[in-house]
Amino acid sequence: MLKRKKTSRKKTDDAKKHIGQVPGTLIYTGKKDKVLLKIDSFDYNTDRLEETQIIDINDAKLFRDTDSITWINVNGLNFTEEIETIGAHYCLHPLVLEDIVNTSQRPKIDEYEDYIFVVLKMLYYDENGENMVIEQVSLVMGKNYVISFQEAEGDVFNSIRDRLRMAKGRIRTQKADYLLYALMDSIVDHYFSIIETLGNKIEDLETELFAGTAREDINIEVQQLKREILKVRRAIFPLREVVSRIEKTEHPLIQKRTVTYFRDVYDHLIQVSENIDIYREMIWSLMDMYMTTVSNRMNEVMKVLTIISTIFIPLTFIAGIYGMNFEYIPELQYRNGYFVLWGVMILMFIGLVIYFKRRKWL
Repeated sequence: MLKRKKTSRKKTDDAKKHIGQVPGTLIYTGKKDKVLLKIDSFDYNTDRLEETQIIDINDAKLFRDTDSITWINVNGLNFTEEIETIGAHYCLHPLVLEDIVNTSQRPKIDEYEDYIFVVLKMLYYDENGENMVIEQVSLVMGKNYVISFQEAEGDVFNSIRDRLRMAKGRIRTQKADYLLYALMDSIVDHYFSIIETLGNKIEDLETELFAGTAREDINIEVQQLKREILKVRRAIFPLREVVSRIEKTEHPLIQKRTVTYFRDVYDHLIQVSENIDIYREMIWSLMDMYMTTVSNRMNEVMKVLTIISTIFIPLTFIAGIYGMNFEYIPELQYRNGYFVLWGVMILMFIGLVIYFKRRKWL
């Protein structure tokens, strides 16, 4: 409960940061404010590749007017001044820069005359495979460059880096729009691994509930899994509209032959979305199954207690009668009355047990 209050308070504080601010003011709203700034670049064409780490922020502007294609990857959104400098080099709108450092953005696309701005969510599990990491990635594509902005190091782009280094596929022979597609496709493809992990978790919980070996804290796991699925759904569903707009755009930076590749990304998103809807329904079923299991356990307990009470009611009745303090009770004068009473009570107990077994109540 305390965690929820702290998280809610953190979101409220982040929202208050923008109240009364001038539009275009760069305010970082993420949680990774202790990372170091790291800028990598891949400048390439069909015949060559130059991979460098940019130390001086002013060196980032050298790639703007080259004939080659450049991918600049910026890690560290908390360095707002450096990001503002990069934005000035590439003539990015102040509102674009504001959206880059505001990590609560919904996936979207903005088209400008000289560039296209895309925001999407990158999802992956941590090293332990337990906690899901949701990181905002902003992509700016110009005529011959793509700039990606991330909160910190660690992403799903290693396959693209390898393809660039080894000149695999067609990425080195295409324009910047294909690089934009490759980055978005890498993020979307990683959604499948997230979906697969969620599916395995749901199947494990379902098996545990069906087997009747559910732990007492399994409801906490179900609730946590439900929240993860909702997070994935919020990250994926708006992205379908983004890719759909790229498919239909007439922006000169998007070539017609590249639209086919974006259509493939859209198909993948539809497939992931359908799986998310299925898993969402399965989670609700798990909740119902858990409540049914708890109810059945309670019914079994109540059933045993009811049978015990039913057996002892007539015995208590007999004991109550002969435990009264009246002076004249005829049976009290019998020499073997005590043993007869025990016999009657034992026979009544056995008879009730046999009756319950025949009715399959035991």
